[in-house]
Amino acid sequence: MSQPAATMPERDAQISQLLVGAVDLHCHSGPAVMPRILDHYEEMRAANAAGFRAVVTKDHYYLGTPHCIILQSLFPDMAVRMFSGIALNNASGGINPHAVDHAVRLGAKIVWMPTLSAANHIAKAATEAKGFPRVEGAPEAIPLTVLDANGRLTDDTLKVLDIIAAFDIILAGGHLGVAEQLVLFEEAGRRGVRKMLVNHPTYVIGCSDDDIRALVGMGVKMEHSICQFIPGRAQKFEPAAAVHLIEVAGVDNTMFGSDLGLLGSALPIDGYRTFVGQLLDLGVAPNDIATMIGHNGAAMLNL
Repeated sequence: MSQPAATMPERDAQISQLLVGAVDLHCHSGPAVMPRILDHYEEMRAANAAGFRAVVTKDHYYLGTPHCIILQSLFPDMAVRMFSGIALNNASGGINPHAVDHAVRLGAKIVWMPTLSAANHIAKAATEAKGFPRVEGAPEAIPLTVLDANGRLTDDTLKVLDIIAAFDIILAGGHLGVAEQLVLFEEAGRRGVRKMLVNHPTYVIGCSDDDIRALVGMGVKMEHSICQFIPGRAQKFEPAAAVHLIEVAGVDNTMFGSDLGLLGSALPIDGYRTFVGQLLDLGVAPNDIATMIGHNGAAMLNL
């Protein structure tokens, strides 16, 4: 039911206030080989204007950290912090400890396990991930997994986990299947990785409610993608589904990244405005919203 017109300015002000201090751990700004609707500077400027505390830019093919370092140097008056990391796809040499070591020494805040090159993603591309953009004419992806033929983590995966633990940055599951992620995060915890994250658990990954509970029990946080709940080409679920997912994992174990920047979807900051409004309409407490879009992400970044 729509709200009376007289309440709309107050509601808009509440949404704007909740965005102050927000942290987007999953922003697809450009430049990128796949079309983007904004670049890193445009996202930085928009996030700063909205009062965001930090944005993490994600590209499936390159380490974005140098861009962020340069932007922070060029625009020191902007309060928003810009960070990035590396996705371990074919373009980065796969599950490559050398690439990870270089990335974290340069200041990367997150390592994503394979996304577009994950064997799980490739297997699901014709069904669940149908329509996911790919680079026309590029070589076919070489399927990647963190497991060997015996179902154990590969030596290179273990080396990557040790680097992540040593630098105390975020390990994200990328587009690995849930069975792989359960093995990955259990071992990561044993090796001292403290910041662990599942990206869009219910899309491509295949998490059930029980899987989410099991992962949370290992200390893993759930990062759901705002784009999957708001109008646009990436919408997969009704907004109420987000409330259920919050209940399954708990507010302290849930965060929402935009996963926005692709053609046919909202700009990242606009996506947050829409999604926060949806949560308010569904009765989610403002303090809980602030925790899930801001405080939890800030803790992952050591802010």
